[in-house]
Amino acid sequence: MPGLDHVNLQTTRLAETVDFYRDVIGLEARDPPGLDPALVQWMHDERGHAIIHLSTAGSLLGEAPAALSGGTGAVHHVALDCTRHDDMIALLDAKGLPYRRNHVAAIDLRQIFVTDPNGVLLELNYRSGAQ
Repeated sequence: MPGLDHVNLQTTRLAETVDFYRDVIGLEARDPPGLDPALVQWMHDERGHAIIHLSTAGSLLGEAPAALSGGTGAVHHVALDCTRHDDMIALLDAKGLPYRRNHVAAIDLRQIFVTDPNGVLLELNYRSGAQ
């Protein structure tokens, strides 16, 4: 059965987006093999899996550069399985980033919704038993 491998986000703000996913979300930036790291960065989770690929317009598959429409487009949001809920709230508050909290009581799931520098909505999920 297929599983989600990664999400590719195009950006005109590569450095700022790398900083966000590193400093706020806690992913590690690594240069992608065989691609120009000035145009493409991969963000790795704690297992070393590159779950978020960041690319500049026109940097992949020989595509022509195009203006990005902004926002999430057809993708409503990207959900990440997270730990350390209270630490994330403190970090978002310290950075002055707007966010929305939600609790799905039926499955005891705490959620934080925050937007990245490109307008992509992230759903940060904290399952019962996670801090």
